[in-house]
Amino acid sequence: MIEQLFLNSLIAGSIYALIALGFSIIYRTVKFFHFTHGIVYTAGAYFAYSLFTSLQFSFLISFFVSILLASLLGVIIDRTVYYPLRFKKASNLSFLIASFGVFIFLQNLIALIYGNKILTLRTGPIKEGYHIFGAVITPIQILILTVSIILVFLLWLFIKQTKLGKAMRAVFDDPLASNVVGINPERIIFISFALGSLLAGVAGILISLETNLEPTMGFIPLLKGIIASIIGGVGSIPGSILGGFFLGLVENLGIWKISAGWKDLIAFVILIIFLLLKPRGFLGIKTEKEII
Repeated sequence: MIEQLFLNSLIAGSIYALIALGFSIIYRTVKFFHFTHGIVYTAGAYFAYSLFTSLQFSFLISFFVSILLASLLGVIIDRTVYYPLRFKKASNLSFLIASFGVFIFLQNLIALIYGNKILTLRTGPIKEGYHIFGAVITPIQILILTVSIILVFLLWLFIKQTKLGKAMRAVFDDPLASNVVGINPERIIFISFALGSLLAGVAGILISLETNLEPTMGFIPLLKGIIASIIGGVGSIPGSILGGFFLGLVENLGIWKISAGWKDLIAFVILIIFLLLKPRGFLGIKTEKEII
């Protein structure tokens, strides 16, 4: 049982880490909670469904086109909604309300196009899982874990080693100073939304392979991603990874002796504990201003 719970923790944590990473990358540049991230997650899954199931493209082509479309959607949201607000120097509350508004609008648009019925991206018979050290893992779960770990590693490599990644870190740390040395913050924001939304699209597609699709599917994963970000330290890239896997571990160990229906409650209890005892998370950085 311990082996299975640990494996389930890794799988859940990898998805949480992907969502939290995308969320943190965007947060570090715009400094507000981009709740529309959850609908980009949903849209990625529905893009894949349309291409793979409706248009009969191969899954590989559907996957890559869908994550690019999810990335494009994130950029469009920024350019059409957030950029005008930045230009007018709107308050964080204005950004937050706008983000909720876009989330609700796009969620209802998806429901209008696809209906509220539950859809599935999986095809063919369900394959038997593999037995590893007393635990069982399915081919889909192997795919989820493998893709998530590869993406986390590639993102870490990109942020740490590339020139563009270093420019992003400079804007993350001090947008004003980075602008003085010739780095265009708006270009970095553009790239951050593209990259963060791509990660959300990947997470949405991967999780829809194991579960099902519905217009409201992005809300709970969004909250879990935010909780993982807070646990690790809001805006911290390594913290998002740590927070995602920590949340996955605590959730799955927490339901060892109780019903799985309590999993979401466990996540929110962990959030409250961190907000009370360690509000900056494991790797959070002290700042002069606390952003809502």
